[in-house]
Amino acid sequence: METAIRHSSFTIYHSIYHSPFTIHHLPNMSEHIVSRKIYFAIFGALMVGTAATVGAAFIDLGGHLNTVLALTIAVIKATLVVLYFMHVRYSSRLTWVIVGSGLFWLGIMFALTLSDYWSRNWITPF
Repeated sequence: METAIRHSSFTIYHSIYHSPFTIHHLPNMSEHIVSRKIYFAIFGALMVGTAATVGAAFIDLGGHLNTVLALTIAVIKATLVVLYFMHVRYSSRLTWVIVGSGLFWLGIMFALTLSDYWSRNWITPF
């Protein structure tokens, strides 16, 4: 039993450290290192945005302005999260194209949904 354990641990050691896929054989992969200062600044901006959303909920701006203000703050916060916490700001152009195409597709989905919603007789649009 002891020889089997030694043999299996040797096999694991040998397969990990003598594999062609170890760190020494991987291509050089560069990435942008974001400082903690930036992360804390973005976190602070998100907290300010959250406080602004809560504060705007208690103020009656009349009409649909409360919804517009809340959605504007939410879009700004989502943009900060995507750019910094998902590292899109420092990514390649292909990542930007993928994010842009996702937003474009989201716009198509909103347009189709709203065209159906506003075409109903029992609803009057804004």
